[in-house]
Amino acid sequence: MCDTQVWTADSGTWFAKNSDREPGEPQPVIRLPRVTGDPRPSLRATHIEIGQVPDRHGVILSKPGWTWGAEMGINERGVAIGNEAVFTRRRGLRPALLGMDLVRLGLERGGSAREALDVIVALLARHGQGGPAGHRDKRFCYDNSFLIADPGGAWVLETAGRAWAARRIDRAWAISNALTLRDDWDLASDDVAAGRVDFARRFDTRLMPWLAGARRRRDTSLACLADVPDQPGPDRWFAHLRAANGRLDGDHDPVACGNGDVCLHAAGPVRRSQTTGAMVAHLSASGPRVWFTGTSAPCLSLFRPAVFDDRPWSALTPVSREPYAELWRRHERVHRRALFDAGLRAELRADLRETERAMLAVDPAEADVLARDWDRRQTARIADRPLSFPSSRAGRFWRRQCRYDGID
Repeated sequence: MCDTQVWTADSGTWFAKNSDREPGEPQPVIRLPRVTGDPRPSLRATHIEIGQVPDRHGVILSKPGWTWGAEMGINERGVAIGNEAVFTRRRGLRPALLGMDLVRLGLERGGSAREALDVIVALLARHGQGGPAGHRDKRFCYDNSFLIADPGGAWVLETAGRAWAARRIDRAWAISNALTLRDDWDLASDDVAAGRVDFARRFDTRLMPWLAGARRRRDTSLACLADVPDQPGPDRWFAHLRAANGRLDGDHDPVACGNGDVCLHAAGPVRRSQTTGAMVAHLSASGPRVWFTGTSAPCLSLFRPAVFDDRPWSALTPVSREPYAELWRRHERVHRRALFDAGLRAELRADLRETERAMLAVDPAEADVLARDWDRRQTARIADRPLSFPSSRAGRFWRRQCRYDGID
């Protein structure tokens, strides 16, 4: 499950996404440099091999450690992409490109939102989409919808198998885990365009979007987007991604939340997904600015800057350490203690608000120093707090999860 929002204005485009996945799946943020003249003819994506291109844009990606592709990311040209699982009538387990592979490929090969869209639909036509998409659940599969943005605007692209439809966004859009395009698309694959197909009616299903609370989460995102001021700051988008129980301040009880909340918290068999990473980007003519949590639960996580340079920003995991995802795992020791400890949550959130206010008042390098200070404080904060869970259903779920994940 996921939620992605985009908002466009003369001053640029804002992009925000929560990535909701299995709660024990680490999601590191990595940076890959620009590539010129790569002689290799092919690459291995998550499940299949495809043709490589010699020149690729530098990218920053938030991605599950086990996949080749990414849940969301940005390239050096100021293109941002995020995908959503959609449970269409055509989804399948046959190995092909994952939606996450298509996100990375669009960012590496597309110099604008429209170029990235064209890259994705061409690869979709050639290779299709599908295959196991879960961390531990290898029967989990889905098709994909995408928001693709650049400083000049954005597109929504929705797919079902190899069929697709896309629409240029006038002002704002949000996607969750259900199709949103009817017959109001601007571009489409030949089979859709031939009959002016109502895309959602033809291809969407009902049960999974309902169980996932997809339409409730999209309604929350649209309500947030309807009230954006003319000159929003990044803190406004951080608040959108922390929305739960009708609140934008992040002061909610994770266990009391549900599948209809944007800041998603796992708590048992019905609530199996957790927000495991989040991203906010401002795309403008002066260059992109981007913030990642690199950690789960935005309401308990710090948004950190990441920049296209050679510095070891705290949000980034070295590629050599990608599967382990040290930042994500370190924060899990804090996050899981806070789930059932209201006092700890209050301390964390007060520190979080103060730290982010200070970070947004200084340049990215100084902000990153403050982020590292935050990390040290949280490690010290939990030093004498044991990891314990109540005997409730949610408590038993998280006790098992910690055992699976080796979190103590």
